[in-house]
Amino acid sequence: MSTTLIVSEHEADEADADSESLSDASGNGHPRRRATAEGMAAKQRDISVSEFFAKNRHLLGFDNPRKALLTAVKEAVDNSLDACEEGGILPEIWVHIEQTGENRFKLGVQDNGPGIVKKQIPLIFGKLLYGSKFHRLRMSRGQQGIGISAAGMYGMLTTGKPVKIISKTSLRKPAHYYEIQIDTKKNHPEILNGKGEGVDIPPNDAGRAYIEQHGIEWVAEYDPEGDRPPQFVKSGTRVTIEMEAKYQRGRGSVDDYLEQTVIANPHVTLHYLDPEGNSMVYRRSTTQLPVEPKEIKPHPYGVELGRLVSMLKETKAPTLTQFLSSSFSRVSPAVARRICEEAKLSTRAATKRIGRQEADALFQAIKRTKIKAPATDCISPIGEDLLLKGLRHVVPGQFYCAATRPPSVYRGNPFQIEVALAYGGANHVQKVSLELLTELLHESDARTLRQFIVNTFDGLGGEAADRILRTAKFGTRQSPGKLKLADIKQLHEAMQNVNLSEGQTMQVLRYANRVPLQFKQRDCAITDSVLKMNWRPYGLSQSRGGLPTGPVTVMVHMASVWVPFTSESKEAIAGYPEIQKELRLGLQAVGRKLGMYLRRRNRVKQEGERRSIFLRYLGEVATAVSAINGTPRDRLFEQLLKVAKRKTSEADVRLDERGKIVDDEDEDDFGDNVLIVEPESVTADDLLALVASRKNTPPPREDVTLEDAAV
Repeated sequence: MSTTLIVSEHEADEADADSESLSDASGNGHPRRRATAEGMAAKQRDISVSEFFAKNRHLLGFDNPRKALLTAVKEAVDNSLDACEEGGILPEIWVHIEQTGENRFKLGVQDNGPGIVKKQIPLIFGKLLYGSKFHRLRMSRGQQGIGISAAGMYGMLTTGKPVKIISKTSLRKPAHYYEIQIDTKKNHPEILNGKGEGVDIPPNDAGRAYIEQHGIEWVAEYDPEGDRPPQFVKSGTRVTIEMEAKYQRGRGSVDDYLEQTVIANPHVTLHYLDPEGNSMVYRRSTTQLPVEPKEIKPHPYGVELGRLVSMLKETKAPTLTQFLSSSFSRVSPAVARRICEEAKLSTRAATKRIGRQEADALFQAIKRTKIKAPATDCISPIGEDLLLKGLRHVVPGQFYCAATRPPSVYRGNPFQIEVALAYGGANHVQKVSLELLTELLHESDARTLRQFIVNTFDGLGGEAADRILRTAKFGTRQSPGKLKLADIKQLHEAMQNVNLSEGQTMQVLRYANRVPLQFKQRDCAITDSVLKMNWRPYGLSQSRGGLPTGPVTVMVHMASVWVPFTSESKEAIAGYPEIQKELRLGLQAVGRKLGMYLRRRNRVKQEGERRSIFLRYLGEVATAVSAINGTPRDRLFEQLLKVAKRKTSEADVRLDERGKIVDDEDEDDFGDNVLIVEPESVTADDLLALVASRKNTPPPREDVTLEDAAV
């Protein structure tokens, strides 16, 4: 039996009033109002993407002032390089950073690209998630349409200053000048100059006078070459952003990023003026542009069920076979028929009538059907030759090698892994001048001197830092900011004299589509692959779970139509199994060549030590035998020296730049893509020539080595 409770309207109102005045659970007597559905609904509203990222700017790489400056430079330079390459123009880029106040910097980046048409400028620089690269499957640096507009938004939020853009498409056409800020609630650009429409600057002398009168920054001429007069910059774009930032040298700095950018982009000329007025020009080492990647259609293996349903709704193809063959790469009409047969669907089925169940059957059939991998002309790798040249130009060493893996696929997206390695040479820490060390110490925010050394210099572990501090007679907790000039000189001398190769950790340079990745190293698939790889068989020491030790630099580049970054700030690559496999194989390829080089070098070293021991006693033996049987001592010494040379012949091994033994065509070499820079060494032939010129010299002392005798 059911009971119906009838409550009058007056009683219901009283009940609502009582419920709204209930005390909270803590018993403090304060009334707590109970939210109604209508009240909650009234509070709901749309959140624009600009508003979201304005409150969560750390997701885009603007979580601290130092990183914000680097992120803004990176986004602007990436856009400039992409624009120049798409326009078929050899890139010339100007980067200017100027301090305008305490913790305030003005950043200007200009290129000589094709320029931007007028109506697109406000949208590109004043609207998040607006661009031409998101839906296009081809290799490019930018992907999401967020970076440069987010940098402008950060500048507006921290300084209140708008983004300034000037762009021109020809010398004869007017340049377009805008001052823009983002309306974060609407994700829409607000144009502040020219009554909301921007300003058109006339060409020629009138335009140059207008630019100078209004203080608009623009590099109008290239640097002069020889006796030729300077040429005008015909087209290009310059963006200027003022922001709250911090400029600091060392690892993860703007200087470091630009230097690494030049390694992976040898076709660019880059002009850099830092906040301290120092000017640096990185000249291009090749005039050949990278091969232009082609756009491809999505591969069926990379499409998820929801995306497949959307594509079926949006397509204009009337039948299922036509839809499959026209919407996907590597799907011919014959492959489309096999997919339809596997899904038990008619090849002439109308795409508009495909329901959710049929779409699911089609999706499963695609997985079971063998389809060729997508074409790889959509990516443009750096190339092994340029990898070696770029690495040798920046990283000192004795041995260089490179390996490019064949293209592979993850989730239907083509990608290619390239690895280069440098071994040996002077540590970059020992090249730091006293003046630069003083600046780094004053700029550092590290609490201790040990922390400063480890964080400032790549590849320098805690053990090497401790050795430097012990040599300099400093405590590990010494504050960097309290060092006097005499203390800094003492530290600099210790850095020059301490053997840093022992205990030095591998330096890992990470790249994605020719762009250096500076932060979140531990979260990246590249670092993870280096850590998981066993480097001991290749002649390097390695503790469990750590980077190998030694004077080694590894450069890893991933080229792909869609790099799977772990966040919007594009600082680390996600660890898909297919990517990790290719990374491992690429690292093993250069590791094998390094192992061959180190084993051969160790054999030469051991034979050299044997020869040194022989030489130490040859004089005594020659003198004793001469005294016994009357044989001329000098002639006997020469004969014994020839025997020692023959028995330790491997000590004279010389390798050419390809790693092949000089004057020995039958000897196996390291293969292609190897450079070797061997230091000059003294051979037994040199010693024989020396002995021949000193017939009457006394026998070598017992403590004389091969090198001592040569000297």
